[in-house]
Amino acid sequence: MRRRLLAEPVAGPLRFVVFVMYAVPLLWIILTSLKSPADVIGSQSSFLFEPTFDAYVTALQNVGLYTAMQQSLVIATGTMVLVLAIAIPAGYGLARVDSRITTVVLGLLIVLQMMPQTANVIPLFQLFGQWGLLDTNLGLIIADSALLTPFAILLLRPFFRSVPTALEEAAAIDGSSVVRTFFSVVLPLARNGIATTGTLIFLLAWGEFLYAVNFFLTPINYPLSALLASQVSAFGINWPGLMALAVITSIPILILFLFTYRLLREGLTLGAVK
Repeated sequence: MRRRLLAEPVAGPLRFVVFVMYAVPLLWIILTSLKSPADVIGSQSSFLFEPTFDAYVTALQNVGLYTAMQQSLVIATGTMVLVLAIAIPAGYGLARVDSRITTVVLGLLIVLQMMPQTANVIPLFQLFGQWGLLDTNLGLIIADSALLTPFAILLLRPFFRSVPTALEEAAAIDGSSVVRTFFSVVLPLARNGIATTGTLIFLLAWGEFLYAVNFFLTPINYPLSALLASQVSAFGINWPGLMALAVITSIPILILFLFTYRLLREGLTLGAVK
């Protein structure tokens, strides 16, 4: 109780600081997207300017935007499905086996999480070139899945550990096989954790940039993250257009977040406690 009373005066200012850290850049992006190029350069028009939607009209008229959005949707969905297909049985296995091997595997997963993404670009580029996967959605889905699978396994393991083993033993006594018990008993009880992990994987794959810009050789195949980077050229940057494109591309993620906020909050809290 005493700790709670001491933490309350600190929590308010801390929340305000975090809010400012995230809100100010977002506000700046939105304001810049509503400016003309001249207002962006002018120092007297940071907040006082005549809003214009020209940048949004130009961005929405760009056919490449809809192609990039479709690419991002396909890649993010494919990555989520492939990662869950690997991480669910792996997380369940690590949750049910208590041995030194489990400790070693968990340590390896943590080490894989610590490896910089840039270290994998050149080896993967060479492999995908040999396998004919460059400039394909499948190649990027495989790369993103390899990057995010360790994270998904570590996140799913606590949810499977929270499922009582007594339920599986009771199902075995009733004559249920291991596979049927897994699909009929374990998965339904861990569905919140699976949904939380799948949502996070989708969000991370949607915004992945480094693999997308390196493994796609044709700009017409770029997803949204690479399309944004392509707006920066040696001849200058159209800041209102770039910011308008950033706002438009973030809308699908914002909608997904609003629909899954409660699930993410409860799922991550449960996973942390377990």
